[in-house]
Amino acid sequence: MDRALLVIDVQESFRRRPAWEAVSDPGVADKAARLVDAARAAGDLVVWVLHAEPGSGTPFDPPLGHVRLIDGLDPADGEPVLVKTSRNAFTTTSLHRTLTAAGVREVVICGIQTEQCCETTARLAADLGFQVTFVTDATATFPIPHRDAPPDRPLAEVLADPRTLPVGAVIDRTEYALAGRFATLASVDDLAPARRPVG
Repeated sequence: MDRALLVIDVQESFRRRPAWEAVSDPGVADKAARLVDAARAAGDLVVWVLHAEPGSGTPFDPPLGHVRLIDGLDPADGEPVLVKTSRNAFTTTSLHRTLTAAGVREVVICGIQTEQCCETTARLAADLGFQVTFVTDATATFPIPHRDAPPDRPLAEVLADPRTLPVGAVIDRTEYALAGRFATLASVDDLAPARRPVG
């Protein structure tokens, strides 16, 4: 087993935020599930990662019950489920040790958010010596408000602001930053056959 699929933060927390209405791909869980099926069929390790912000009172606060995989995504016996409190999946978990112990040399990355937890994990994985495949169309993200915009504005105001970075631009910038430097880009169709929808 020299390859692992990292399924990063495909969790209910995101669906509990108003920004979910503007997510780049509401079907990201279906695409992750296709990659999981393909990884299992190939005998690859599947590692599930969840993001938690204890004490925040947000949907990422574990006692609220949303720090769980989106329905239809189910870890198999022996598949690690790690909970992180940093943006990348390595710093606050045992991921590096888990991958090394399993003999993994390549990681395939999917999940939420494209330019945050997924991209930062890809960059760190490359720095740690792993070969990285980034499945951009199996990641999802949200519009990014301008850095000078007031915080906590309603979603409608964020979307109406011409300074807001739209999801397509976020995804493009991530691909430009990763390709040829930190990762090889791939699509779900490159790696997995079609499957039934999640849910």
